[in-house]
Amino acid sequence: MDLKLPATTFANSKQTHHFNFYNSPNTQFRSISLLPGKLFQCRLSLPAMSYSSPQTHAPTVRPVSIPFYDLQDKGANLSALIEEGFGPNGLGILTITEVPGFSSLRQNLLRLSPRLANLPEEEKKRLEDPDSRYNFGWSHGKEKLESGKPDILKGSFYANPILDVPTMEDSLIQRYPSYCGRNIWPSSALPDLEVAFKALGRMILDVGLMVAYHCDQYVSKGLKSQANEGLEQILLRSRCHKGRLLYYFPTQQSASTNDDAWMSSWCGWHTDHGSLTGLTCGMFLRDGVQIPCPDSAAGLHIKTRSDQIVKVVFGVDEIAYQIGETTEILSGGYLCATPHCVRAPRGKEASGLDRSTFALFMQPDWDEKLKFPENVHIHQELIMSNRSLTFGEYTEKLLDKYYHLKA
Repeated sequence: MDLKLPATTFANSKQTHHFNFYNSPNTQFRSISLLPGKLFQCRLSLPAMSYSSPQTHAPTVRPVSIPFYDLQDKGANLSALIEEGFGPNGLGILTITEVPGFSSLRQNLLRLSPRLANLPEEEKKRLEDPDSRYNFGWSHGKEKLESGKPDILKGSFYANPILDVPTMEDSLIQRYPSYCGRNIWPSSALPDLEVAFKALGRMILDVGLMVAYHCDQYVSKGLKSQANEGLEQILLRSRCHKGRLLYYFPTQQSASTNDDAWMSSWCGWHTDHGSLTGLTCGMFLRDGVQIPCPDSAAGLHIKTRSDQIVKVVFGVDEIAYQIGETTEILSGGYLCATPHCVRAPRGKEASGLDRSTFALFMQPDWDEKLKFPENVHIHQELIMSNRSLTFGEYTEKLLDKYYHLKA
């Protein structure tokens, strides 16, 4: 199903969004993030696509935004805005503005990111958890870029901001280590991290649950389901939400890197696997001083329904939310996920620059039985008719599929 994004305006928008799209080749493949923030590239990473040139940057757009005070009103009809942002013709992203206390919580956590990354190597080693495939604690150089080389440009710290110990059952921990593992905190080396991480993660989840409520109101107009089957209730029941604090190390930029390869230089093309992802705007520092990003072409890029690439911008005081593939499937396509990547800044002004950001991956519980609609247009071969799978089982099938394709 290839649904096209109008090239001039969004329907039901409070403002007109103008685009000057350039052509790029179509593709039938999708790359996917199967674990929180982890990419499984294989042949699906779209390496041959030409998204921009040194002379032509992707057009910049602002996503749909909803004020927090409207969002928290369960009586407000936000379906038009939800459809504009998340619907079949949307970008798969919207932002929430004016969230009380968010700005300070974002600052508190992101400023700890360089301190974490610069802890002594032996201390960071104690924070690693290979049994969870490095999906808890510190991870650096364990992931691979689209080129297949280890990603040493960024480090990540993973934790569940809601539950330190999601389960005590050894069988579950062994079967689903990336969901059921325990948090690992640098309690002595950086005690402030746990408090700041949990505070921001909890806030993004709470606001995300409000977004999910209004998503359910929109979907219910076209898809009949039980009250406990909606996105809000699925996320409320889950024990395996995962936060990721990212730190991009300062580097000397190379002017010789071609523009096509640079498009996804900080995060490769992928579509989120889970339900809903909450994002903060990145914080850029040089020598410990916060500065604006010096490269206007850098940042989050999204591939639209019409195979065009746009750069999406939002403010430091906004929380962005993106739809994941699991929600797209369960909503029968009323809510749609989009492929996206992150482009690094480059040029002389980018040298010595570091970046910190935070993402919260909201996803069903590993034991959540997913009720798939009759018509499924993504991963149809994994979903047998009239059979339900748990989210954990469904994830296992996706892992098997992508590892097989990679082989």
